[in-house]
Amino acid sequence: MSPWYAVLVALVGVERLAELFVARRNARWSMGRGGVLYGAGHYPWMVALHTGLLAGCLLEAALADRPFVPALGWPMLALVVAAQALRWWCVASLGPQWNTQVIVVPGLPLVTRGPYRFGWLRHPNYVAVAVEGAALPLVHSAWLTALAFTLLNVPLMVVRLRCENAALATAAPAAPGSLRPAR
Repeated sequence: MSPWYAVLVALVGVERLAELFVARRNARWSMGRGGVLYGAGHYPWMVALHTGLLAGCLLEAALADRPFVPALGWPMLALVVAAQALRWWCVASLGPQWNTQVIVVPGLPLVTRGPYRFGWLRHPNYVAVAVEGAALPLVHSAWLTALAFTLLNVPLMVVRLRCENAALATAAPAAPGSLRPAR
């Protein structure tokens, strides 16, 4: 395994820690305004899956001696960077309403700016998750990790999206003229 790949995975791990820092701060903000937490039961599974993704990337690349294949690795690295950009665009657009958990503050209107203004892309953050979960392992040909994450992420996202959509249905309507609800 290339040492730079270990650095890349470590940087994604640091990014995850930054997400948790922002999420905790935002959770305090939301709960201080009467926020309601939904779907806490699936959250530990999400944390485990995302932690497993990072570990799997390193373990498979090292133990299975997966090579860096430039024709695959460079495009996958570009997708990882694009997924990070989309994720942080979501975080910035939602401001204090963004969280790794599903927390809705009653009475707050739904966000319709940033990537949430596109009616055809209801949950852009989960697009970033799916892209990153497939692309990060494939940067260094860790195809088993990419496949495992993708297959395990599908049922988890079904649960998460049902939970989030139900929670968002309890929120205040978006401002007049907005396209759709967003998270």
